[in-house]
Amino acid sequence: MKKTTVSVINDLVTDQRVNKVCLTLKQLGFEVLLVGRRLSNSPMINERPYNYHRMKLLFTKGPFFYAFFNIRLFFFLLFNKTDVLVSNDLDTLLANFLISKIKRKPLVYDSHEYFTEVPELNGRVAKKIWLIIEKKIFPKLKDVFTVNNSIAEIYKEKYGINVKVVRNLPMKYQHKISSMKREEIGISADKKIIILQGSGINLHRGGEEAVMAMEMVEDAVLLIVGGGDALHKLKEIAAADSLKNKVMFIPRQSPQKLYEYTSLADIGLSLDRDTNLNYRFSLPNKIFDYIQCGVPVLATDLPEVSKIVKGYDVGLVMENFSVKEIADSMNIMLKQDFKKLKKDQIWQASQELCWENEVDELKIVYSKFLN
Repeated sequence: MKKTTVSVINDLVTDQRVNKVCLTLKQLGFEVLLVGRRLSNSPMINERPYNYHRMKLLFTKGPFFYAFFNIRLFFFLLFNKTDVLVSNDLDTLLANFLISKIKRKPLVYDSHEYFTEVPELNGRVAKKIWLIIEKKIFPKLKDVFTVNNSIAEIYKEKYGINVKVVRNLPMKYQHKISSMKREEIGISADKKIIILQGSGINLHRGGEEAVMAMEMVEDAVLLIVGGGDALHKLKEIAAADSLKNKVMFIPRQSPQKLYEYTSLADIGLSLDRDTNLNYRFSLPNKIFDYIQCGVPVLATDLPEVSKIVKGYDVGLVMENFSVKEIADSMNIMLKQDFKKLKKDQIWQASQELCWENEVDELKIVYSKFLN
């Protein structure tokens, strides 16, 4: 059995894309080993049908963390047998590329975002370092995936490589009725639920404005489920008297549990702002999670996001971005009962926008390594 080693820099718990790729590789006949890191507060991983390893690191952030991670990853890959290397995002690429050359093993690269344009790197020396790594390695890669056409076109223009697109679509959920009741999480049955979920609830992604908008929305609760660097700020805003009992925070959950929370919602939020190229060309997987759970989407007018929401008619896209417009849009969607109004469109979209329909390109690339 051919062995593939899949590398990612997170703690593996909530990364649905990497899990789906690993499951697909397992189905193709690979022996799969997923490698990531472990933090002091990392939850336990539910049983999976493939092997995984989480490395403990001396550093948890900053340049020393990234350097130490790649050194640890390099030696881990060096002393572990593998037939195919899979690198997820630029922060795992250097170690994988070096090992692929040393061991003469094929390397597949999966870019989950426009990494060098993430806002955390703007104006920092680290951005120049990542750009150097990308420019040195990317043109030498043969098999590259990314999450949408906009990013694929950027990479093709920069490096002359045809990048394959595999969107981060969820597996079919089939609108199963959630066993969870609103009363179980402290929300009365007569309240509507607006949800913002995901592992990337970060600054400048609309969370702050969504919380403030709840001052102008009645008979509803904003449910924020997940993690990210904006949570502290969001909790500070939500502490205002005018927002009492209007905002609720739930820590990050397993994908299955997250679907249960999402299925309760009447509106799903995707409010990334056009403040940088990474956000402009993003296509958050939470949009597809909302659709699979039968929840209409309220979104900002970003190219890839708007294409989905408008193209499938599964929600509302705001032309402008402000606290008032978010509140007005929430009220429109609740008053018109978009969850019921768009039920048929959401159902149709859920049947098309699923991993099972997206994964063929992935299978074609990996199958050639089985021969």
